[in-house]
Amino acid sequence: MIKKYYLLSPGPTPVPERALSAAAEPIFHHRTPEFSALFMEVTEGLKEVFGTKEDVYILTSSGTGAMETAVVNLLSPGDKVLTISGGKFGERWGNICKAYGVAYKEIALDPWGKDFSKEELEAELKAMPDCKAVFATLSETSSGAMFDIRGFGEAVAKTPAVLVVDGISGAGVTPCPMDDWKVDVFLSGSQKSFMIPPGLAYIALSQKAWALAANSKLPKFYFDLKKAKKNLADKTTPWTPGISLIVQQKHALDMIKKLGLEGLFAHHRVLADATRAGVKALGLELLAQRPGNVLTCCKVPAGIEGGKLVKTMQGKYMAYIAGGQEPYKGKIFRIAHLGYMGGFDIITALSALEMTLMDLGHKFEAGAGIKAAQAVLKENWQ
Repeated sequence: MIKKYYLLSPGPTPVPERALSAAAEPIFHHRTPEFSALFMEVTEGLKEVFGTKEDVYILTSSGTGAMETAVVNLLSPGDKVLTISGGKFGERWGNICKAYGVAYKEIALDPWGKDFSKEELEAELKAMPDCKAVFATLSETSSGAMFDIRGFGEAVAKTPAVLVVDGISGAGVTPCPMDDWKVDVFLSGSQKSFMIPPGLAYIALSQKAWALAANSKLPKFYFDLKKAKKNLADKTTPWTPGISLIVQQKHALDMIKKLGLEGLFAHHRVLADATRAGVKALGLELLAQRPGNVLTCCKVPAGIEGGKLVKTMQGKYMAYIAGGQEPYKGKIFRIAHLGYMGGFDIITALSALEMTLMDLGHKFEAGAGIKAAQAVLKENWQ
């Protein structure tokens, strides 16, 4: 039997055929009018997705590079900050701060998937009047949870601190208009809803954040946004950019523009609703109190080893979902539904999941997950 590969992970995500083929086009030099025109077109497209009038800077790095960029451009040694950690990626904010000598207080949400409210953040800020920044996550990819960034923005805006948001998996999936929601630093990565391969990261700063950055004393060279700002005025980058990736991003942004942001958000909502309906019909429980539309994170059924579930789906059925990360390794699994995915990708994912659960002895009505997802998709098919 021919076995096809199905990419159902929360990153990297599938790449549209037109964007894939664009990478095979002849390379051209980046210090040219041709590149500058392309570069500025992509930059403007990113601003629309970010919901900002501020400039968006394109970094040749993974999303973690943008996270480090935020820390080193805003802060100085000994500055006090808050990090909201609801999983592995919220935890990363604290790890970066620690590496640079920033005094951070980690708000560790236990268990993963637990929500954190605007009111709780207001209380934390009141107890730390000298806080310089709050580091948060729009979509915590390790748990499937979505956070109240709008509420966080309202809370932080009343203080001298800035709000920094990791939108690596959430941007383009769920609303988070940077300017309207008072987000001071917003960042994302190319391999999620932006629908191209890994290798580019995106970051934008509010004027409040730039004022803080003016006094930053942390060491920086490659990730110095002042250099990026100066070069953007000349329609270029300070360092060699990922030319082919930027070409690919242009084509993917064309798709996003044609669909429209509201259409893009609705697309992800339908896929998420269908997936959640499917897994619940199989008797599975979600991890997150406030699940988002990036991925569905499920608890592994009792009596089944999570690692074996993931390996069976990947090895036998070629459906590449993601497992849990420590300390949830073997306890959860994650099915993504973001970027260049469609309704029948969800049917494929649930079909592979049902077959895997049958193999591992989980009892359920065969076809129940697929049927539940089909009902959601059919109702919303346009």
